[in-house]
Amino acid sequence: MRISFVSDVHGNIDGLARVAENAEQLVVLGDLLDYVDYHEHGNGILGEIFGAEKVRQFATLRSSGSFRDLHEYNRTLWDSLDDPSAVLAEVVETRYREVLEAVGTDALLILGNVDVAAAWQNSVGAELPNRDGQVIELAGRSFGFVAGGSTRPGMPWRAPDHVWRPLVRSAQEFEAVTRSLGPVDVLCSHIPPNLAMLRYDRFPARMEMYGPGLLESIDQYAPQLSVFGHVHQPLAQRTRRGRTECVNVGHFQRYPVAFEVDFD
Repeated sequence: MRISFVSDVHGNIDGLARVAENAEQLVVLGDLLDYVDYHEHGNGILGEIFGAEKVRQFATLRSSGSFRDLHEYNRTLWDSLDDPSAVLAEVVETRYREVLEAVGTDALLILGNVDVAAAWQNSVGAELPNRDGQVIELAGRSFGFVAGGSTRPGMPWRAPDHVWRPLVRSAQEFEAVTRSLGPVDVLCSHIPPNLAMLRYDRFPARMEMYGPGLLESIDQYAPQLSVFGHVHQPLAQRTRRGRTECVNVGHFQRYPVAFEVDFD
């Protein structure tokens, strides 16, 4: 069976539909939504709701590294709406229905760190479940899934206090989900294991988040394959850890090609 992996769709529904049409089995590794489109400011969720000019200011703050100001600016945008939760829910659920229409109900899917788990469940989760924490047998192999993002170990975690609540959880919870999978042949996550070559993003020139427990699972169980996304321009797309091939399956929004593996 040929398995096609994609990650970091970020709103590229047309590309996703084309890949799904030709895939024998599609596996989607999260970040379905595009909260901010840094290339086309009028696109993305913020662009659709607030317009390109407001997003341009958002992008300027982020590129300057002014994250405290960025979070306050983001809060101000949402506070300017009479019912921000309703507005966000309508936009996100519409986009999630587009994802379902593109991939169908046979795809295997997890959400990423920009995705909103409650909105997914409310809109299409009954038809296309988020496979977080599940082990699926496929092509004679076991596939284990860990969704979302994680804080760093030892870093205090608190739920976002604004309307946008992406799927980022504590390091302890992420590690517990990973540990619950046990030995699998293919370890599927949105964020990478803690390997510098896979975590460092060349464009913003920084280390991105990793999944606590993923590297430990790789070392303990030596799965055949570890697949993930999240880092858009990594130093290395793939590397080997023991006998495990660790592969960033790509930034699908900009490069809409699936990473494919044939399992006999």
